[in-house]
Amino acid sequence: MKILSILKNNSGFTLVQAIFIVVVLALLGVAMMRLIGVQSSSSVLALQGARAYQAARSGLEWGAAQASVGHSCNGTMTIEDFVVNVSCSSQSFTEGSIGLYDVYRIGATATFGSYGSPDYVSRRAEMKVGFP
Repeated sequence: MKILSILKNNSGFTLVQAIFIVVVLALLGVAMMRLIGVQSSSSVLALQGARAYQAARSGLEWGAAQASVGHSCNGTMTIEDFVVNVSCSSQSFTEGSIGLYDVYRIGATATFGSYGSPDYVSRRAEMKVGFP
């Protein structure tokens, strides 16, 4: 008789343990899914950042080519869905035996998406180049 009363008192305890384990496993599953989502979006943004940097470098090269032939090196272009804004300024110098030469400061900003959106990426690059 005493054994039956002990079994009746412990019968609900196993149910509480089972519910606790199910809840903990569910929370761990949700946390893991979230980490996987963050990891995949981080790698996509890193790739987009590298592409934006290369687009900005292309803008610098275009600006230097324009400046080398005496054209305006300010402009906007689209390179594979990246909008690249190129700006430049020049300053003339006289240097001893070299004579008169121009130094151009060229800056390029490449952007993808709109500011505030989850896929927005922007990179800026600058360089100086001189031409006689």
